[in-house]
Amino acid sequence: MEEPRSYTSRGEGEVPRRRSTSGERRRSASSAQRSRSSGTGEQPPRRSGEGTHRSPSSRRRRRRGGMAAAGAALYVVIVIGVSVLLAAVGWICAGDVLALNKPSMSAEVVLPPDYFTEREVTVKGEDGKPDTTKTVYEADVGKVAGLLKEKGFIEYKPVFKLFCTMTKAKTKMAPGTYQLNTDMDYRALISALGSKSASKAEISVTIPEGYSVEQIFALLEEKGVATVADLNDMAANHDYKFEFLEGIPLGDPKRLEGYLFPDTYRFYINENPLYAINKMLANFSKMVTKEQRDALKAEGKSLRDVIIIASMIEKETDGTDQAMISSVIYNRLNHLGAGTNGYLQIDATLVYINGGNQPTEADKAIDSPYNTYLYAGLPAGPISNPGSAAIWAAMNPKSSDYYYYALGKDGLHHYSRTYNEHQAFLNSLPKE
Repeated sequence: MEEPRSYTSRGEGEVPRRRSTSGERRRSASSAQRSRSSGTGEQPPRRSGEGTHRSPSSRRRRRRGGMAAAGAALYVVIVIGVSVLLAAVGWICAGDVLALNKPSMSAEVVLPPDYFTEREVTVKGEDGKPDTTKTVYEADVGKVAGLLKEKGFIEYKPVFKLFCTMTKAKTKMAPGTYQLNTDMDYRALISALGSKSASKAEISVTIPEGYSVEQIFALLEEKGVATVADLNDMAANHDYKFEFLEGIPLGDPKRLEGYLFPDTYRFYINENPLYAINKMLANFSKMVTKEQRDALKAEGKSLRDVIIIASMIEKETDGTDQAMISSVIYNRLNHLGAGTNGYLQIDATLVYINGGNQPTEADKAIDSPYNTYLYAGLPAGPISNPGSAAIWAAMNPKSSDYYYYALGKDGLHHYSRTYNEHQAFLNSLPKE
């Protein structure tokens, strides 16, 4: 059946237009689509900008990717730079620690006592239990590092201080004078600055028999062992753990008079005064044996009285008649009814209190517990540090009935039983 035609108003000569059916519209759309997909035929016009610009989100992703890559590269550069720097610093520090490439040089280094602090520690006995105490000295590693840098043995004080902390070196060093060289690494330097170091400068000092504490300390200062002030302080105030010093109060350097044994010693230059004094006391303990001390106790005698007597014997004789001088002293002490009435009247005690001068008549009136002319019995303490022979003579006096002695022009002592005999001998001497 023929479809009805539609007519519109048109001008003359126009062709009438037919309405498209739905099937035709579908065929037309399909045909256009095939044309686009096959690449043949005419392409539909593109919108302005289509296919030539990326979206804003795409651009942001690209910028972030570029920044991340740059940051990673910078991080790598920084890590490498820091690693190189640390390696360089480490190598420089290692060179100082190991004493590499240092110019050859040796010098004397002095660690004074004020670089150290004193501390008491408990020492375990053989059974593992706390037994005795001993004194240890801890170094101020900052001061030590400063001194070593000043002398040219180290370059970096903080590195040396850190090394000392890691190796617990502050208790391994001791006061003294040491000979060091630049071949020594940190470990060798610390070892060389120890109390038992072979690098420590030593000196031999002979202490004569009969020297007083004052004379001994002056000699040690002269030899560079320690100062008189430090020695006096350590003698007066340190509680030395020796049985023979028990009961002698602290506070006076003369408390050690009689116990600093005369001998030849090897001391370190700038020795710790405690060690120097302890060395002499230990020698006394060795020379006056425990067996001798126990024997004196068994006889009811006092070691201190023996040492006081020995100190006077040492100053009164030339070493040839000590046992006889000892007998005179004991006779006066033990026979109070004799003409001497217990007064020893020994000139050496006057010398001890008058400053070492030749005694005079006026000195006999000096009010001192050491004045044996003014006070009967033994003086307050030893007047010198006696040697072995004088101590032996004080322990083993000769048996005699002499109460007096005097030095003749022949350089020998002459002994008398009575005061009249003694005066007769003195009157026989040529007048000066």
